[in-house]
Amino acid sequence: MTPTAIVFRHLARLTPGWRTIRGRVTVVLAVPTCLLLVLTGLAVADRAGDWAAARETHDRVDRVLAVQALVHELQRERGLSNGLLGGARQYRDDLDVQRTRSDTARTALGDLIGADPLGRLGAVRSSVDAGGTRSETFAFYTDAITALTRTHTAHAAGGDRALGDAMDALRALGDATESVALERGSLNGVFAAGRFRTDEYLAFAEVRAARVAALGQFGKSATAGQRAALDKALATADARRAADLEKRAAAAADGSRLAVDPDLWWRSMTVLVDDLYGVQRTVGADARARAGELSEAAGRQLAGFLALGILIVAVAAALAVLSARSITRPLGALAEEADEVAGVRLQEAVQRIQEADAGAEPAATPLPYRPDAPAPGSAQEITQLAAALRNVERTAVGLAAQQAALRRNTSESLANLGRRNQSLLRRQLGLITALESQEIDPEALGELFELDHLATRMRRNAESLLVLAGEQEPQRAWPGTVTTREAVQSAIAEVEQYRRVATADIEPCRIRGDAVADLSHLLAELIENALVNSAAQLPVEVYGWRDLDEYCLAVVDRGIGMGAEALARANARLAGDESFLVAPSRQLGHYVVGRLAARLGAQVELRPTDGSGITAYVGLPATVLAAEGVVPATAAH
Repeated sequence: MTPTAIVFRHLARLTPGWRTIRGRVTVVLAVPTCLLLVLTGLAVADRAGDWAAARETHDRVDRVLAVQALVHELQRERGLSNGLLGGARQYRDDLDVQRTRSDTARTALGDLIGADPLGRLGAVRSSVDAGGTRSETFAFYTDAITALTRTHTAHAAGGDRALGDAMDALRALGDATESVALERGSLNGVFAAGRFRTDEYLAFAEVRAARVAALGQFGKSATAGQRAALDKALATADARRAADLEKRAAAAADGSRLAVDPDLWWRSMTVLVDDLYGVQRTVGADARARAGELSEAAGRQLAGFLALGILIVAVAAALAVLSARSITRPLGALAEEADEVAGVRLQEAVQRIQEADAGAEPAATPLPYRPDAPAPGSAQEITQLAAALRNVERTAVGLAAQQAALRRNTSESLANLGRRNQSLLRRQLGLITALESQEIDPEALGELFELDHLATRMRRNAESLLVLAGEQEPQRAWPGTVTTREAVQSAIAEVEQYRRVATADIEPCRIRGDAVADLSHLLAELIENALVNSAAQLPVEVYGWRDLDEYCLAVVDRGIGMGAEALARANARLAGDESFLVAPSRQLGHYVVGRLAARLGAQVELRPTDGSGITAYVGLPATVLAAEGVVPATAAH
């Protein structure tokens, strides 16, 4: 069985089933409740998705801001490195300071994303210090900035229009700032060298076009306040000066000499880049604030739907409990009343009839009157059920009284018949004994002995009838004591195939005379059962031994044996756990043994014999055994 099946089985045991009213009320209320919970769960899942998306957007905005901070520093480092490689040696000290600032921003982003975003930066710096190629250095910084921007500034999730516009504006402004920084770095090298080289002018034109496109995209996504901030950054004196210098560079497309101070260009463009970065931070703060609002709103909605789900479950559980109690409490009261009828009133009625005089009729023993109690609960159906239950009670008490009287009369009839048979058999045995004492013919004497043995068996059957009828005292008793071997031989004498019984090993012990008859009868029943259930050529053995204060007897047969279930039922009959009225007639001997064992205080148990067959063990208590030195009993029939 799979673990899932085991879990469902345990849950099914703990959950009230469909057969109970509580279970049915629970199911009836559970179905619509489950549907409501499904709808609520879908809403909770949707809100949870929005909340997770808002939190992700919030974290993404933080990463974007950290990336922009690093990009801003790398743009500045790129321009200084390009100017240094172009021949402007005055940038050496500024570049060292800028590298430190870049490393600080790099560490901050690495802590946020859990990785180093610029693995080759150290090698490129060494190449710059060694006088490397300007185009390769410029390309490394540009590629690194592009990779950072593409990786960590993807569109925010969540579907919010305002947040999406803010992220689009932030991305567009970042592209525009990068274009301005590219132009600053590239022209810084061009102004330091005095002219454009090879394809530098084409790259300059492409950067200008990308800046114009990015600013146009920003104007579509940005708010009025954000556009005003950008216009303010583009209207400063440094921005206008940078635009004039840019026009002079654009006029030198033919490679003519450019007499522009690189420091002036660098300072002007740096102010512009810093102003654009300030606008970026403003837009990023707006996006971060909007993401925080969305996260808080999604959290409130999620908490609301969770509270709604809990409320639905609580209300459904309360309705189920109240509805079930309104039905089960009155029904429980009726069930308790029915249990009282079955467990107390019927037994009291039967006991009164059994204790009445033998000649009294059942009607002569009236039942105590109990007025009808008001029906518990106010439902009409429960009131009708209570009335029907009381009618059943009256009928059941009457039938129980009749059955008790019938059983009492039957038991008395059986006991009377047994006593009559026993009296006749006692006279018959006395007559046979007298004839045996007078007969000298061996053949006739043998026939008289067989007749004596047959009468002895008939007497045992009559005593069994008295035992089943409830007779408590043995019909025969001996004064003094009897040895266990003599008790066993007396039992063997009362069975038909006595020649097959062997008393193999019986330790000496003496039995009280008042217990001999019951013990002999008990052993005779067990021996008879062993003889019947084993083959004619197989013997039945009887053993006896001391066991501390008790004495044990064993009747062993080598017959076909019994199954585990049949053996358990047989031991239940021997222990008195079943009534003989429900047993087949061929098993009445077990009930006789059980009642005799109860009178003796003995324990009787059937166990499998080694090999095949059944062994009956009889444990006699110390109260049945006689003390040493007691006068032996006289032998008698």
